Amino acid sequence: MGSIGGQELFLILLIVLIFFGAKKLPELARGLGQGIREFRKAAKDVQDEVEKETKKLDEKDNGKPQG
Repeated sequence: MGSIGGQELFLILLIVLIFFGAKKLPELARGLGQGIREFRKAAKDVQDEVEKETKKLDEKDNGKPQG
């Protein structure tokens, strides 16, 4: 799977500009930024919860005798 090059990115931006117009681009960019921030926050919350539960299980297992 390849990455997006300069020509592909330019073509995507041109298509977005044609569909939405120059006046809507700042609003679209703002919405995209908010969506990315919310996604990252949700991913961090899930990661923190998993780490918290893993730590609880490790502490619980360390208190039990092995064997």
